[in-house]
Amino acid sequence: MTGTENLSPIAADLLNQIDASRDELIETTRKLVSLPSETPPSDTRAVADAVAELLAPVAHIETTIHTSEPPIANLVAIVHAETPGKRLVLNGHLDTYPTGDPASWSDDPFSGAVRDGKLFGRGSGDMKGGIAGALLAFKILAQHRDAWTGELVMALAGDEESMGRLGTQYLIDNVPEACGDAMLCADVGSPLVPRVGEKGMIWIDVFATGKPAHGAHVHRGVNAIDALRRAMDALATLNEYPVVTPDEISRTIAAAKPISEPLGGDGEAEILRRITVNFGRIEGGQTANLVADRAELNADIRLPMGVTVGEIEEAIGRLLDPIDGVRFHITRRYEPSWTAPDDPIVEAALQSCEQVLGKPAVINMRVGASDARLYRAAAIPTVVCGLTPHNLGGPDEYAVLDELVDVAKIQLLTALHFLSPR
Repeated sequence: MTGTENLSPIAADLLNQIDASRDELIETTRKLVSLPSETPPSDTRAVADAVAELLAPVAHIETTIHTSEPPIANLVAIVHAETPGKRLVLNGHLDTYPTGDPASWSDDPFSGAVRDGKLFGRGSGDMKGGIAGALLAFKILAQHRDAWTGELVMALAGDEESMGRLGTQYLIDNVPEACGDAMLCADVGSPLVPRVGEKGMIWIDVFATGKPAHGAHVHRGVNAIDALRRAMDALATLNEYPVVTPDEISRTIAAAKPISEPLGGDGEAEILRRITVNFGRIEGGQTANLVADRAELNADIRLPMGVTVGEIEEAIGRLLDPIDGVRFHITRRYEPSWTAPDDPIVEAALQSCEQVLGKPAVINMRVGASDARLYRAAAIPTVVCGLTPHNLGGPDEYAVLDELVDVAKIQLLTALHFLSPR
């Protein structure tokens, strides 16, 4: 059943409190957006302090700030229910993409301008709007500790846009309160499609060397760009690498397609099932009339569920080792990961999405990365459910105001369902 007609009286009352706090939610989002926290350098000190100030007036919340390496500040807040139970972590990242050229924006990137039902600014969608929604849910639940059991934690980190080593990973490794029985993240996606898994990744640098010569005397030289081109052709064959998708993943992707693909783009279901290779940067040679003696590229390889990093690294070696003049270095790697579709946090999130939105929602995998993978690596079940991204990483990023309210409600209701005293 979808819709709010089957909500308990306390759940309905708490959701009504979110509706009554709509203006506060919008102003909190604007406040967070106004504080630059671009990565690099991931200076999250000001925005972490702002969150701490917003939580300070609320009784029963304990807040601490943890600096991994300056200027990266991470925040952990915890509230205990009146009776013991499970611990749910509300995770999010405080850092954002760079703004780029401010002149390409219609407004100041940090203005938080509001018009036409939208809130504009860097990080409005990814993910300061989601954090604002989680904050509101967290504060309301802290004031109704008799409505749930256990512990509720907010773990907000920097460094997510640089893979989270000094942010969420630091918290997982060093702050016990940042770990729990499950994690819920309001990172971008869609309230209609809570994401329970994501592809893995390999970043690779490929270097080619040759023998310089004049461009008219190619017989006297060896062109490094030719070697790099052969390496590119070899790596591109990974796009056709055979993948046996686990049955539960295949069923999940197929069932989600009618709702998820219109939001995630045509071809999302197919991309979730196969390896993709993206050549993001190529450089080599000096001028057109010289045989290039050096060339290099950087590539991003995404791995679906059904293959492992080790397996694909071995395949890369088989493809590149035979090419004369070519060597490679893998700079980053992590495994594909997912949480079982029948896990309690997944069921709680899906139920909450349908109750808040009043229509069917679906779970699916996620094409891009998030800090959820770090929680799964720590054996903590996770769900990502946040705002629909608009102009993600580009000028005029914005969040839809009505979705800000929906996401806050979904965060609150998921926590309430998961930490139910039943």
